[in-house]
Amino acid sequence: MSQPTGRRLDRSLSKQRSLSKQGSLPALKRKQSQPPGGSLPSHDEESQLEQPLVDQEHYSQRSQWLRAAVLGANDGLISTAGIMMGVSATDADPRKMIISGVAGLVSGALSMAAGEYVSVSSQRDAEEADIQRTADGRAQGPAAEAAQLRELMENFEEQGLPPNLAKQVAEHLYKQDPVKSYARVEIGIDMDDLTSPWLAAISSALSFSVGALIAILSAAFIRDYVTRLAVLTATCTGALGAFGILSAQLGGAPWGRAAVRVVLGGWLALFISYVVLHYFDAAT
Repeated sequence: MSQPTGRRLDRSLSKQRSLSKQGSLPALKRKQSQPPGGSLPSHDEESQLEQPLVDQEHYSQRSQWLRAAVLGANDGLISTAGIMMGVSATDADPRKMIISGVAGLVSGALSMAAGEYVSVSSQRDAEEADIQRTADGRAQGPAAEAAQLRELMENFEEQGLPPNLAKQVAEHLYKQDPVKSYARVEIGIDMDDLTSPWLAAISSALSFSVGALIAILSAAFIRDYVTRLAVLTATCTGALGAFGILSAQLGGAPWGRAAVRVVLGGWLALFISYVVLHYFDAAT
């Protein structure tokens, strides 16, 4: 071995000893043990891979109250603006137009609240009746309890569980809370999440009022007839587009198509309201 070669070898060995003391040699070993064609995941990547997929949020179950509020505001905007457009087709007086809009807001909000209260109350009455029927059936004795347990087992088997596992799951749930487990699995009722009729009514009235106020305020301070109608139409267009985009985002759908659909529907409603009232006024 020549002298230059020996010096290079000595330098290489001392560098390797230095890397080993600094903790770099294990890193080199890890690099050598990486599979061909790829690299080992980092600690952060491993943590992300270990996260359970069951935490993913489903679009159809996300922000139900918010989506309902957006739809209520959309209804309030279109119906109130349509009334104002119809009245403006028969009279250019801005005061009459604003009064008609306020009347539409009050009657529409109360109508939405009353309808939602009646609808949700009827639904809740039916759910509570089913829950009570389940409790009464269980109180009839061991035979009734065995029948409910058997129905739970059959339900889980229909969902694809093996018979033995379906039996274990059914027995475990039924042992914890017989009525609640039977209501949730067999009837589809979550006893911890029953809808409040009053909350539904108030939410519907408020969301409708927000949409109606957008239409009223857009034309409340404009005296010129043509300008007032143009501003009302432009405001409704922008608000409807925003409602369409928000609804699409909440549902995970393409927002462009949803916004265009909502805007075109609103334009059609305003146009028909104006034309119908215009010809009605002319005929009378």
